[in-house]
Order: sequence, then structure tokens, then C-alpha cells
Amino acid sequence: MKKAINLFLLVSLVLVGSFSAISCSKPAPVAQAPAPAVVAAPVSDGSADLKVAYQVNVAKADDANFFSFTGNIRYMAVEKDHADAVTGASALGSTHLFHAYLYDVEGKTTMSAAVRNLFLYGVNPFEQQAIDDLNVSKAADGTITMQYAHRGTAYRIVTDKTGKLNFPKGSFEMRPIGYIKGSAPQVISKDFSTDGTAATIDWAKVWDSKIASGKLVDDKATSKTGDISRYADDPASMYYFDGTLMVTFENDILSINGTLTAVER
Repeated sequence: MKKAINLFLLVSLVLVGSFSAISCSKPAPVAQAPAPAVVAAPVSDGSADLKVAYQVNVAKADDANFFSFTGNIRYMAVEKDHADAVTGASALGSTHLFHAYLYDVEGKTTMSAAVRNLFLYGVNPFEQQAIDDLNVSKAADGTITMQYAHRGTAYRIVTDKTGKLNFPKGSFEMRPIGYIKGSAPQVISKDFSTDGTAATIDWAKVWDSKIASGKLVDDKATSKTGDISRYADDPASMYYFDGTLMVTFENDILSINGTLTAVER
């Protein structure tokens, strides 16, 4: 009986010691998630992936207007495309061929579509400039401002003081100021136009952020005016264009020339 009691006490002491050891031991360390890998910023290799040449007379119809581009995509190039005198469309098809450079395979823009729209004036009849109130000016400090309104949206592109238009961080802006239905003329909010037409757009008012947005364009519209916003490449595009286009504006002739590099994100 005494032997049995001693054995019971021994077993009890072992169990108590085991529980004490467990309660005093440190918990196993929790595995930490690995730090996220640092993704290097995209870097341009300076390759000539898209070369552009453009000229348009902003004062009158001019047979010397043209748009040229060439790049690495096979068959997607034109030399001095211009407006077809009969149809009014681009004679060599640059209107659709340039899409191969403007969009990636997912349909996301690789550069500001405001610049792409500007190129269209080189391959459209002069009347389109009047319809969109294309306005180009050169300031005393050398900056060149290009602005127009197309289908109810105003666009502004501004160079630096040397006439350079830098991609992708150049000055590209847009603002909804009106609407259009079908092929009818644009209707512009009278906040920005004295008579509601593109012909009387006050560009200083368009780019005045103190003029409130969110107003119905007119009493027949569901469209509202909007805020000024940046209008560059889509940040989700697979690649973007980097580089500089040189802009000149002399004697009513707007010229744009340069080479851009496609940079993978």
C-alpha cells in the first residue's frame, strides 16, 4: 500500500512538472511574411520606337498640311498623310493606323490622346479647325499653347519655354464644357462661351478653376460641365511613350517633330 502511494506521488510530481514547464516556456515564434520585393522604376533605353513629323496652318486651308509617323510596328507608318480633297478623310489612313501606337493590346492609351487628336488637324479639312476652335499661341517666354474643343470637351497642351513637349510628364489637360449629338455642332456652356457655340469660347474662362463645374450645359442637356484634369497616358497601360517632341509656331504654321521611346511598365 505504501509502495502504491509513493508511486502515485511520483507520477503526480512528474505531471505537475510537465505542466509547469509547458506554461513557462515561450510560445513558438510566428513566421513573418517576407517583405514585398522592390519593383524597379521603368527606365527608357532611348530607342527610336516612334518618329513623328507634323505641320498644320492654323490660319487658312493649306495643301502643305501633313502628318507623318514611322515606328517598329510593321506596316503601321505613313509619309505625309493629308486630307483627301474628295472625301475629307485622311488620304493614307493615318487616322486608324496610328492607333497601333496610341493603344496597347488591352486598349489602354500609351500617350495623351489630346496630342493624338491634335495630329488629326493635319489630315482633316481646314473647316475642322473652325468647328473645334483650334487655338495656338506663343507666349513671350517661349511656351506654346495648343487648345481646342472636340465633341464638348476642351483640351490644352503646353510646351516648356524652349518649345519642348515632354512625355509622359508634359502639360496635357482636359475639361468637359459642352456636348454634341450626332454630327450637330457642339453646344458649349455659356459659362465658357458668349453664345453657346465653339466659335466664341473664352479660353481663359475654360482654364479658370474658380468657375464651378457640375452645371448643366443648357436646359436641353443632361450633360454637365466638369473639372480641369490631367489627360496623359493611362497609368495601367502595358507601356508608355517617353521622350520629347519639338514644337514650333511661326507665321501661323504649327510644326511638331521628334522621336519617342516605348517604355514597359
